[in-house]
Amino acid sequence: MQEKVTFKTRAGVELSGALHKPEHTVTAAYALFAHCFTCTKNVNSAVNIANALADEGIATLRFDFTGLGGSKGEFADTSFTTNVNDLIDAAEFLSDNYEAPQIIIGHSFGGTAILAAAKNIPSAKAVATIASPSSPEHVLHQLEPQLETLKQKGEATIELAGRPFTFKQGFVDDVRQYAIDIHGLRKALMVMHSPVDDTVSIDEAEAIYKSALHPKSFITLDNADHLLSKKEDSLYAGHVLASWAKRYIDINKQPKLKAEKDEVVVANQASEGFLSRVNANGHEFLADEPEHVGGTNLGPNPYDFLSTALGTCTAMTLNMYARHKKLDVSKVIVNVSHDKVHAQDCEHCEEKKGKIDKFKRSIIIEADITDEQRQRMLEIADRCPVHQTLHKKVIIETELEEPNN
Repeated sequence: MQEKVTFKTRAGVELSGALHKPEHTVTAAYALFAHCFTCTKNVNSAVNIANALADEGIATLRFDFTGLGGSKGEFADTSFTTNVNDLIDAAEFLSDNYEAPQIIIGHSFGGTAILAAAKNIPSAKAVATIASPSSPEHVLHQLEPQLETLKQKGEATIELAGRPFTFKQGFVDDVRQYAIDIHGLRKALMVMHSPVDDTVSIDEAEAIYKSALHPKSFITLDNADHLLSKKEDSLYAGHVLASWAKRYIDINKQPKLKAEKDEVVVANQASEGFLSRVNANGHEFLADEPEHVGGTNLGPNPYDFLSTALGTCTAMTLNMYARHKKLDVSKVIVNVSHDKVHAQDCEHCEEKKGKIDKFKRSIIIEADITDEQRQRMLEIADRCPVHQTLHKKVIIETELEEPNN
């Protein structure tokens, strides 16, 4: 689930962002993502990584730096320092409106900016770089043909990835003087890089890793290009980052449903449609409905559970009988399906009007037993307690209780 957001920087510039939130689960933590040099928040790698993190329960903000994408301001007036400030302002926006980010991630030049901004984002406990240079000055390789023009004229238009960008000498001066204290990071660090990256050498990842203190980790993104243009590469990076970061952050957990012994508790939030959380005598799981009836299909539907009850009870009863009779039975497989049929089509039904519930049960017995013993086990299947319950008159007593505040 994505939410469009905007926020203002300390310089008064409005930035455009997208917040990826986990669906149907509590948000475990918040993350901040910085995109690559002259890219936007909509670069495929940024979207895929944010989606992967959301799937892992981590809400992630990706946004356009000043002068790029949907954000206001002039790119020509930006610098590495303004990028770092944008990240700090983005972190403060999350802190003020949602929750302070515990994970900060940057791709390429965005990763370098993340390293620089980390000391000013106190909530950050896990820092990750992807295909990032160890120093902001590395970016000057892309401007090299125009560096002399910039020095002489003060500004120049340079084409990068097929698009023209105006740079000023102030940008060059800024990256040359900016020093990042990776050694003093004092946060968990993950360095991700591809050995075949032909834009930023893996030597840069080595420099970052060697400069940092523990805890630090390195993941090689085998065969990935610099932009992680293959979806499987960026999704892999996102899922790995989530698993790694959870070792170092404080995780918000789904409140447990309390259930007394021999009790089933079901909770359903109005905002989540059919999705229900269940605690069955200490065992927690989800119940839902299929998408074609308006559900999200994140769990079995109520009739699936009813069929499950009949099937599991049947299998347990037959295996218990086989053990008691010392029969050579290795496995019992029970298939159960449920449908509603017209009562008039039921030979054994007393009521001939309307529809009735019909469970169809087929049983496979993998065993070295006689035909007579198989037939007896078929008869025993009808003695399973759930089968007996479904055939008896059932009483359901319902009372209204006050909610616990």
